[in-house]
Amino acid sequence: MSGDLQWMIVRNNSGSLLKGLNGTTFSTEPNNLLNRNSKKYNGFVNRKTVGIEAAKDGKGVVLVTKKLRVRNKPSKWYREVTLKKDSRRALTSIRHEIKKHGYRRDLKMAALRRASAILRSQRPVSTGRKAKTPRGARK
Repeated sequence: MSGDLQWMIVRNNSGSLLKGLNGTTFSTEPNNLLNRNSKKYNGFVNRKTVGIEAAKDGKGVVLVTKKLRVRNKPSKWYREVTLKKDSRRALTSIRHEIKKHGYRRDLKMAALRRASAILRSQRPVSTGRKAKTPRGARK
């Protein structure tokens, strides 16, 4: 079944739709980078999709891509790569995977922004002030 026909069916009748304010509609399906209900960002109907999730242990991000070759085995459609190194290396490897395998170059910036937001949220919280040492302790 073509992606356009699938989109016509799923567009208004999906269990993952959320109605927002001002007539906006959001979607909670996997591999939807911006959580918008549009064909461009939909994770079900597109042949190639990119998804960014937080790692289960809370350290790093998981890059999820959809394979094209395995048609009748839905359990093998998705490929997950966990990126646990520092944020610069994680973002570089996401950029490289999207470019190397031809996965939706139009979604590259959305994937990088989502990954950097997840990595930023996993940083330890700092108070912004240095810890004061008592005057007698400086020797």
